[in-house]
Amino acid sequence: MDVREAVKLAKQYLLELFSEEPVSYVGLEEVEFDDESEEWLITLSFARLWEATPLPSALGKPPEDRHYKVFRISDRDGRVKTIKDRVLTTAE
Repeated sequence: MDVREAVKLAKQYLLELFSEEPVSYVGLEEVEFDDESEEWLITLSFARLWEATPLPSALGKPPEDRHYKVFRISDRDGRVKTIKDRVLTTAE
């Protein structure tokens, strides 16, 4: 599969997995292909609707609270193998 297919799979999986807890403002953050394992690592960010404050939404701006997930997808069969939190660190 190519990078577009891997990203599309990750986004579809995210929306299906969180269908009971609606998410919004889904964004692509990073893409990496691991040659050794033949897996795609796709990092997506999103906001959870219950965390969104009314003001930014009313202004058409995405909420500041973002969640980041890394999807590990097999290149061979398109199976999502793992989903992990991506913890951001700040530079000191």
